[in-house]
Amino acid sequence: MRTILFFLRKEFEQLRRDPNLIRLMLIGPIAQLLIFGFAINLDVNSVPMIVLDQDHSLQSHDFIARFENSGYFPIIARVNRLSDIDKYLVRGDASVALTIPPEFGKKILKGQPAQVEAIVDGSESNAASVGLNYAAAIVAGYSQDILLASFARRGFGALKPITVTPEIRVWYNPDLKSRNYILPSLLGTILTQATVSLTALAIVKEKERGTLEQLVVTPIKTWQIIIGKLAPFALIGFVDILLALGGITLIFGIAIRGSILMLLLLSVLFIFTTLGIGLFVSTVSSTQQQAMMTAMFFVMLPMNFLSGFVFPIENMPAVIQGVSYLLPLRYFYEIIRGIFLRGAGLSELWPQVLALFIFGAGILTLSSLRFRKKLA
Repeated sequence: MRTILFFLRKEFEQLRRDPNLIRLMLIGPIAQLLIFGFAINLDVNSVPMIVLDQDHSLQSHDFIARFENSGYFPIIARVNRLSDIDKYLVRGDASVALTIPPEFGKKILKGQPAQVEAIVDGSESNAASVGLNYAAAIVAGYSQDILLASFARRGFGALKPITVTPEIRVWYNPDLKSRNYILPSLLGTILTQATVSLTALAIVKEKERGTLEQLVVTPIKTWQIIIGKLAPFALIGFVDILLALGGITLIFGIAIRGSILMLLLLSVLFIFTTLGIGLFVSTVSSTQQQAMMTAMFFVMLPMNFLSGFVFPIENMPAVIQGVSYLLPLRYFYEIIRGIFLRGAGLSELWPQVLALFIFGAGILTLSSLRFRKKLA
């Protein structure tokens, strides 16, 4: 035990002599949190629209007012020719162009089908999809009002079409803000970046200097070297968790619905998994550049993009969904969101916890055996 303590003291002293690394480890998580929290927003609250009204009737004005009063479609321009629409869409000033043909009002008064045209900028697919859904809801409401007015004119005011009115209740994220979904998951991203890359770089740096080989001829055992190398970065990862949790709750006001203690304990479990990955990366890398490139392109990027950080796994191809089951970050994201947003406990999250434990134990064991073999 005394040997491990001396070794740990040596590792922490080495970290203390590198103030740039310490600043990176402490400032980096807060910087990421602020960037993701304030700059990245997947919510679509405004779809700029231009209007071409070729009818200029009371009905067309009422129809356009439905869009304008919805709060989702600010009208930035009204044009008189179809050719004028292109420049607004090409410049990106508008996302939707609404075209109302001549005799729109006459057809409605006669009870005939009336058509309108919506031209959507599909270069921003998320905004286009949400805008089309908003527009479809507005058109459906307008059509129903026309039908009811037609019944009233014909003396069938007491007759109303049978409709189903949903009463929608949104649980866990009632405001439907993407920030509430993304920021808690950022814990997993921060831990992955900090522990995997820093662990791999630190060990490979010892290789390049030749000091790792010098440790082999000392009485220190291999498992003591592994503990001494990984423990400082485990502590750094835990500090990063506390910093990120403080920023999420204090700066952005996202409360933790579940147990904070359980979240911290399961975060420690995930830290051991990422430390094992970082140790494995160090065993397949000869230089710090190789370690950084391997950690970035073969570990962090695939895990972040394929584990459901921003993009839902359910929307991915079946093959990619299968691959995601091999990524421990997928299970940690589910744990974080379950505890943070739904207040889930161990009884609901035990499959993810078990999978994360198996991955952690397997990766750490494999990396330790490979590390021992490299030192032998």
